[in-house]
Amino acid sequence: MLLSDAERQDALDVLEEHVRTGRLDIDEYGSRSAKVTAAKRVSELIPLFDDLPSPRPSALLNGAAAPQVPVMSGGDSPLANFLTRSAVPIAIVLAVVVLILSRGRLLIISVALPLVVAMLAGARRRR
Repeated sequence: MLLSDAERQDALDVLEEHVRTGRLDIDEYGSRSAKVTAAKRVSELIPLFDDLPSPRPSALLNGAAAPQVPVMSGGDSPLANFLTRSAVPIAIVLAVVVLILSRGRLLIISVALPLVVAMLAGARRRR
């Protein structure tokens, strides 16, 4: 079965949750999120979530009700919605840039930045 954009976004949100809870590190998140973004079929998501417990993407729940994913209020601007959805990938890219430009001297910032952003984005999404 083909994946919709909403199902792909749900899978990315679930991966972010696993990062926030410490089940995935940033490198593994980057690898899996790239594969989710490129996935065309539901079957391509299965190996990406086989070793992870709940939550699971709604596309993998086989007819069960989709998990209740908190949504942002309708009063948020489209820019705020975009930044909240894209915060972790943007932070990962910035962390890599900082790591390269600092030649490894700011390693702690490169590791901490995406983790802090993931926690803040998760807190914002739950509001």
